[in-house]
Parts: sequence; structure tokens; C-alpha cells
Amino acid sequence: MRLWLAIACLLLAQPSLAVAEKKPCMPYIGEQMTFNVGWEFINAGSASMNISGNAAGWQIQTLARTNAFLDMFKKVRDTITAKGVCNPGGMQSTVFDIEQHERSYHASKQTRFLWRQDKVTFTQNGKTDTYDVPAGHLSVLDAFFAVRNLNLVAGKNLSIPVFDSRKRYEIVVLVSPKRKKLRAPWGGFVDCIEVEPKLKTEGIFSSTGKIKIWMTDDARHIPLKMTAKIKIGHIVALLSDYRNTSKGK
Repeated sequence: MRLWLAIACLLLAQPSLAVAEKKPCMPYIGEQMTFNVGWEFINAGSASMNISGNAAGWQIQTLARTNAFLDMFKKVRDTITAKGVCNPGGMQSTVFDIEQHERSYHASKQTRFLWRQDKVTFTQNGKTDTYDVPAGHLSVLDAFFAVRNLNLVAGKNLSIPVFDSRKRYEIVVLVSPKRKKLRAPWGGFVDCIEVEPKLKTEGIFSSTGKIKIWMTDDARHIPLKMTAKIKIGHIVALLSDYRNTSKGK
């Protein structure tokens, strides 16, 4: 059971695919999101995501944890830290760290995007490997925010270069023509667009099965609901709280 990128996590883009109007590279600094995470019909836990700015760019901190009931069966305490910078070409990931604590399984993974050298290093269990990866590749978490920043056109598919867990590949993101009204944590129902990223690696609380994300059908593309098919059943994440400190919300 892992979730980002169902809460990926989720949860992708480059200027060649880009938007008609010029948008800021990372307009989501200041966001704070909390999700209630369910497994089938059971309340399984929660996940949070905070986006902050720094001198170079941004940092995304994601925490996922099971609740007291699920702790008895499979306790999960997972943390992801993603960092990146804005370049003339768009978003560029620099750091992607994962700390996984899932019952008896513990793992620490560090990815460094050495984009000026067209290299990426991946470290796990004290062993570091280096890969040839051109500048412009994103971590899967940064890719989620890049997709939010696009003009999502129904029926159009996007292809985004990522590096994740020793793999360099293109994530294909399907933009569904379907629309759905979902309840927002700030009140009322809002129109949502459905996107489906085709991942080839696993994220926290999720497997490489089918993932769907419903985002508000406006410029912010706030994720209200995410679902992921796992080996046993489905994971569902619902946005329970949304704040934007940079805008006083």
C-alpha cells in the first residue's frame, strides 16, 4: 500500500506541450493540502502536502500515514521531499527524497537531478548509481504540479519526461472528456476534469495500477479526488482541507 502518486501521487509537462498564455513556472507556492485516504470502505489514514518557496525555487513536503486501526495491520509513515527550480525552459527538478516506513519495510532513497551535467544520481542503501538524463526531466511529484499548470484540453494526451526509481521514461497523461461535480472542502460542488497518468513506477500508498485524478475545472486545477487500483482493492483520497498562505486563504 503506497500513495504518491495516487496522492501522486500523483499525480507533468514541458514548454513544447505548453499553454497558450505564459504562466508562472510554479504558481502553487503557499498551498497546503490535506487528504483523507480510504481503502475500499475503510478509513485508512491521511496525507498532507505543503509547498513552500526558497531562494532557488520551491520545496514540496508530502507526509502519508495510516490511522490507529490500520497501524495494527500495516503501519505506514512515509515522507517525500521534492525540490526544483525554474529555468527558461520551465520546471526542473533538483531533489527527490523518499523515506518509507511500512511495517517491517524501511527504505531511504535519494535522487539528485544534476541537470547542468545531464546526469541524475540515485542512492539507496548506501549505493549510488549515475544515469544519463537530459535536463528538463522531472520527479513524479513535480510532474504532478506541472500538469496542473497546463491548459488541459479534453481528449488530448500529454507526454512528460520523468526520472523515478532508476527509470527514465515518458509519463502519458490522458485528459478525459468526462466532467464530474464534486464537493469541495471550502463548500458547494464544483466542476472537475478527470486525468489519468500512466505510471511505470510505484508511489506512496499506490501501485503501478490505474490511477485517476479529478481536478477543479479552472486555472488552479486543485485535486479534489484521487483513486488508485492496488493489488487488493482500491485506494481513494479525498481533499479535506485546502489553504493557500501566499494568498491569505
